[in-house]
Amino acid sequence: MPAALWALTISAFGIGTTEFVIVGLLPTIADDLRVSIPAAGLLVSFYAIGVAIGAPVLTALTSHIPRRRLLIGLMLLFVAGNTAAALSPGYLTLSIARVITGFAHGVFFATGATIAAALVTPDRRASAIALMFAGLTIAMVTGVPAGTIIGQHFGWRATFTTVAILGMAGLLANILLLPHHIKNEAAASIREQVQVLRNRQLLVALLTTILNYSGVFLIFTYLAPLLTTLTGIAPAWVSAILLIYGVAVAIGNIIGGMAANRNPLTSLRVMLVLQAAALFLFTFTVHYTIPAIITLFIIGGLSFATVPASQFFVVQTAERCAPATVNVASALNIASFNAGAATGAYAGSLIVASAWGLGATPWAGGLFLLLAAAATIWSAHLLKK
Repeated sequence: MPAALWALTISAFGIGTTEFVIVGLLPTIADDLRVSIPAAGLLVSFYAIGVAIGAPVLTALTSHIPRRRLLIGLMLLFVAGNTAAALSPGYLTLSIARVITGFAHGVFFATGATIAAALVTPDRRASAIALMFAGLTIAMVTGVPAGTIIGQHFGWRATFTTVAILGMAGLLANILLLPHHIKNEAAASIREQVQVLRNRQLLVALLTTILNYSGVFLIFTYLAPLLTTLTGIAPAWVSAILLIYGVAVAIGNIIGGMAANRNPLTSLRVMLVLQAAALFLFTFTVHYTIPAIITLFIIGGLSFATVPASQFFVVQTAERCAPATVNVASALNIASFNAGAATGAYAGSLIVASAWGLGATPWAGGLFLLLAAAATIWSAHLLKK
C-alpha cells in the first residue's frame, strides 16, 4: 500500500481515539462535572452532530482547496479542538469543543476515503478504505483503553491533552508522507451537490448507514455503565474489556474490508443480521461475566466490520449516477454514520433514563440493525430495477 495511506491511517488513529474514548470516561466526566450519565452520554451526540453537519457542508465548500493542504489544515483544527476540550471549565464549553472537533473529523474521513480509493487499483479500493479506517479500529484496541486509564488516574482533561498530542503526530505524518500533488476530483456545482440527494439508491444507502450505527452506538455509548452495573465488573477492569472489544473491532474491520471488495451490499446485509443476533443474545449474557465478555467480543467484531462495505457501496453508487459528486456522497455517508451515532446515543440516554433502564439497550440496538438489514434489501431491489 502507498505510504500516503499510512499517513491517513495515523491521522485516523488520533481522530478515532477522541471520538470513542468518551465512552470509557462517561462515569469520570459525569462525576467531575456533576451531570448525569445520560447527559455525559450526549457528549457522543454533540461530537457526532459536528461531524454530521461539517462533513457534507465543509466538504462541498473546501472542494477547490488542494487535498494535501486541506488534510493538514484539518489536523490543525483537530489539535485545536482537543486542546479546547482539555481546557474546558465546564459541560457547555466541553460540548462546544466536541462539536468543533467533529467538524475536522467529518471532512477528513470524507476526503480521505476518496483519496485512499484513488491511490490503488480498482480491485483493492475497499481494502484501501479499510486500511485508512483501520486507524479507527487501532484506536479502539489501544487508544480508547489507554485513554480510559489515563482519565481514571489523572482526570479526563489529561486524556484530551494526550489526544491533542496524537493529533500532532498525525499532522506530522501528513506533512511527511502525503504527496504534494494529489489530484482534486472534478468539483460539482452546488446544484449538482444538492441534486445528488434526489438519487433514491444513494438515499437508501445513507439510511442504511444511519440505522446501522444507531444500533451500534446505542449500546456502545453505555458499555462502561453496562459492564459495571449489570455485569458487575469493577471499574478498574473496564479498560481491559474495552481492549478486548477493540481487538475484535480490528479483526472485524480487516475481514469486512476483504469481504466488501466483491459484493459490498451482500456482505453488509449478512454482517447486519449477525450483529443484530449478537445484540439480542447480549441482552441475556450481560448478567454473567464470561458469557458477557465472549458475546461482547463477537459484537465488537461485527460492529465496525460494516464500515468498508458501507463506504464503498456509497462511493460506487455515486460514481454510477454523478462522478463529480463522489466526494459529497462520501461526506454524506460519514455524516450518516455520525447521525446514526448521535441518534443511537440519544436514544440510549432516553432508554437508560426510562423504566426499561440499561438492560434494554442491547435489544433496542438489535432492532435498529434489523431495520438496517431491511434497507439493504430495498437497495438490492433498486439495483435490479
